[in-house]
Amino acid sequence: MNIKISLLPIAFIFIFLLSGCTKDAVDQQAVDLEKIKTFLNNSGIEAQYSESGFYYVISVPGSESKPTVNSTVTVKYKGTLMTGATFDESNSFTSPLSSLITGWQLGIPLIGTGGRIKLYLPSTLGYGNRVTGTIPANSILIFDVTLNAFSN
Repeated sequence: MNIKISLLPIAFIFIFLLSGCTKDAVDQQAVDLEKIKTFLNNSGIEAQYSESGFYYVISVPGSESKPTVNSTVTVKYKGTLMTGATFDESNSFTSPLSSLITGWQLGIPLIGTGGRIKLYLPSTLGYGNRVTGTIPANSILIFDVTLNAFSN
């Protein structure tokens, strides 16, 4: 019985220390979404918010038929950081949508062939806390995407 009593305070201390760690954790998506909202407001951009956790502007909706995450897409795109620095672009990039970043998997199916969308993605829907090429960790990504074609 003495053993149980002496372990109880240690268990409480351990639980207290663990709970303290989670309180200080940063909700990166919330931080990023607030930065995106401020950027859009300061730039006078009226974007729609997706419940999936990103902002977007559809300038051309494209055809009625839209790709799914299981489609292979061919797109023209330009990727920039919030500073305006371009980190990548292509006039004709083809890939299974399922193998691309989550933000593209959620955003590109909003347009049809010939459609154009601008995606404002929090880092959690992009490359997260990883450095990728010239993209710093926890970077908000802005993509201007035109869907040239897709196949299922």
